[in-house]
Amino acid sequence: MSAEIAVVPHTHWDREWYEPFQRFRLRLVALLDEVLDTMEREPDYHFTLDGQLACVDDYLEVRPENRDRIAALVESGRLAVGPWQILLDEFLCSGENIVRNLELGMNRADKLGGAMAVGYLPDMFGHTAQMPQILRRAGLLHACVYRGVPSSVVTDAFAWVAPDGTALRTQYLPAGGYGNGAHLFEDPARLPERAAEFTERMREWHGPEGALLAMYGTDHSAPVRGLPGMVADIGARMDTLSGYIGAYSGDVEGLPRVPGELRSHARANILPGVISVRAHVKQAMGRAERMVERYAEPLATLWGGDWPGRFLDMAWWRLVDASGHDSVTGCGVDDTAQQVAARIAEAEHLGQAVRDMVTARLSAAVPSDGVLVVNPTPATRRGVVLVDVAGLDPLVDPTGARVPAQTLEYAPTLLLDAEMDPATALTFIHGTELYGQHITGWSVDDGTLTFMVARESATAFNVAQLRGALDGVTRVRIVAEARRTVAALVETPPLGHTSIRPASHDTSRDTGAAPHGSAAASDASSVTSAPFPGVRAEERALDNGLLRVEVAADGTLALTGADGTTVAGAGRIVDGGDVGDTYNYAPPAEDRIVSDPVSAELTLVCSGPLVAAFDVRRTYRWPAAGQGIEGTPEIPAAARTEATEEIVVDTRVELRAGEPYVRLHVSFDNRCSDHRVRLHVPLPTRSAVSHAEGQFAVVTRGLSSEGGCGEEPLPTFPASGWVAAGGVAALLEHVTEYELVDDGAELALTLLRSVGYLSRNLHVMRPEPAGPQLPTPAAQSRGLRSVSLALMPYGGSWASVPPAAETFRHDLLVVPGTGDPSLALPPAAPGLSVTGDGVVMTSLRVRDGRHELRVVAYSETPTNAIISGTFTQARHADLRGRPGDPIPVSSGTIHLPLRPWEIATVQLGN
Repeated sequence: MSAEIAVVPHTHWDREWYEPFQRFRLRLVALLDEVLDTMEREPDYHFTLDGQLACVDDYLEVRPENRDRIAALVESGRLAVGPWQILLDEFLCSGENIVRNLELGMNRADKLGGAMAVGYLPDMFGHTAQMPQILRRAGLLHACVYRGVPSSVVTDAFAWVAPDGTALRTQYLPAGGYGNGAHLFEDPARLPERAAEFTERMREWHGPEGALLAMYGTDHSAPVRGLPGMVADIGARMDTLSGYIGAYSGDVEGLPRVPGELRSHARANILPGVISVRAHVKQAMGRAERMVERYAEPLATLWGGDWPGRFLDMAWWRLVDASGHDSVTGCGVDDTAQQVAARIAEAEHLGQAVRDMVTARLSAAVPSDGVLVVNPTPATRRGVVLVDVAGLDPLVDPTGARVPAQTLEYAPTLLLDAEMDPATALTFIHGTELYGQHITGWSVDDGTLTFMVARESATAFNVAQLRGALDGVTRVRIVAEARRTVAALVETPPLGHTSIRPASHDTSRDTGAAPHGSAAASDASSVTSAPFPGVRAEERALDNGLLRVEVAADGTLALTGADGTTVAGAGRIVDGGDVGDTYNYAPPAEDRIVSDPVSAELTLVCSGPLVAAFDVRRTYRWPAAGQGIEGTPEIPAAARTEATEEIVVDTRVELRAGEPYVRLHVSFDNRCSDHRVRLHVPLPTRSAVSHAEGQFAVVTRGLSSEGGCGEEPLPTFPASGWVAAGGVAALLEHVTEYELVDDGAELALTLLRSVGYLSRNLHVMRPEPAGPQLPTPAAQSRGLRSVSLALMPYGGSWASVPPAAETFRHDLLVVPGTGDPSLALPPAAPGLSVTGDGVVMTSLRVRDGRHELRVVAYSETPTNAIISGTFTQARHADLRGRPGDPIPVSSGTIHLPLRPWEIATVQLGN
């Protein structure tokens, strides 16, 4: 490298942020028009397009005629594109979403001439621990980062080490990040002076040898005409980011090693409040990812017939698009958040459509009085499902064995009983459909016309015959078959399915036997075959032999595990002020913390033996809003209003047979502004560390976070599937912010953070604005809000937590049968089994005619994944699906050795 400075012209393109996507796209089209014209006019010009193919796709949707122009520049090496589809937030999407993002970006870039061979991560709000392994397994030898780098890094390159030991050469962007050279050419008259200043500043990081990286660009910046000449004037050279970094071999020998995630505040803001703002968007993302990853794709792979690839591709496009670092984060304007939510909803709907298509195929073999039960997890599972069945007969499985069951609720049988002209009643009938069910018969008696209806009917309905019997009718009744909601304990094979039905096949319906309303009866005698104790409710306690839950007078919970581990006071709701913005939490100078309810009520919902539950209703008086927080110098005096709102917090406390955790569903109508609501769980043992599932890893964190750049280093962290500390774990349905408080005595989970500005110019926890000061009234998240989670005491290590989280997050799927009622129940059918200590399945799909399975070793020691199915061939693959070495198969089983924390991809076939 002869030139002392390597200038990399680029733009950082926020696809959506303080303006929604389409408004930013208009500016993007103008920018890329200028890029193409400038680069074609000035052959020495190089440009780096922010590491995300979304810029190209968004442009070509408007300018499709320019595709060949872009491809020519990419192929020449002057225009760097990819490798990502979109610049994501690494903590607010699943590990699989990260992989698909990279896969999409690199595949799309290959069609244009090739992806930039650098894992460019310029503006993410910190970085996940497994990113080096993900990038390496996709074939990339370099990363490039800005935020989150700890103070121990004092050079512009370091070895970033993933939990499995993968070390990746990582380019750090010090002294200004991706804009460290943005002002280099502002004043042509001072070019030599500015170049000397830049060289002096960067040599402290880079050392005496080699070219210095000058990132010439910033947010939404366009190329400067005549730049190649100015670069030549200072004796520098122009390059792309991949051209500069590609000069290094990727060897990490001698570089300082930095292990795990990068979440330090030492050198740049990481804006941790994005984890908890607009929590409903995070909930939606979690639901949609689970629907696509763990229901739609695996079920379609094993049971779906023709692969619905296009539908799943569309779902993944939307999930990846939503993962942007200004998208799912919620730190944009309300219009942006609304569009992101719609995109996530579409992804979930596409996943649901594929799931339903597959289960419709399976349920056609199940008689219509039965139900199909599908297991989305890769191990044999016995769990409770809620099913809707007709009649009062006990339930049986395909072998004829009695299924343990508990009636939770009876459906009403009298749907209508009113004085009415019968001609009017006839207008309600559409074919055989009446009141959403189907007519099974009718009768006329003493001036009353009575219809009998059921969910299905094979009875022909003769309207003409009925019309001839209506003389003297003045009253109409509609009576439905007896139906009930039943909790049933069902065993299902791994990634397979079974079915259950009422024991009697009698098609005659007793329309008057069931009581009205929702009284919860129990089929206690049918639970005797359970291999573990049932659950029972006492006056203020629930107990299933694995966990005892007692409700205190203030509505909090005492939990006692089977090993004696005890949690007292769990579930306390704490409301405090938040005068921050979508990026950072900030307490008011005069805060009013509310943690004690005005009143607490307890109601028994059901008493076992398979499901027992209480409803806990707590009433609070929360301050209505913040005051003195309008973005003026008075912010340090911000407080909460004296006026309050009465807020009722309802918590369903549910314990099921066989589960070592208690399920909680917390809901309330948020009528307050400028506040934060957290659920507190005292730890059985004070702990200085927490363990949280992230993206393909379990991360251990302490009680503090490194500061240094000015942003207050609050020790609030993200947890994906679960967080555990001091003997208690919280199982989660979506990425949730948590903190160990009171010096490690309690775990606090953020349920809601309500704020009214995208960014505040004056912020007590951050010295500079994070964006424009724009109002975001929808980020106050007013209205009905709810969160589902579970709490589990545990002894020893956290090893027992991931299996529990797997069953909590992935409920057994129940689908009504649609086959001929005279059919027998089909036999239970296994799909694919994946077992092994610490082994977690993250993906199963069809790829190039094979079943592609991805697993991760959640283990600090070597382990083995045991994979069994109907395949006869197996081979390794990388994260892009490129095949590797074969794997021996014996009787449809492989034993796959895994290093600690290894991500492994296997392709199975016949």
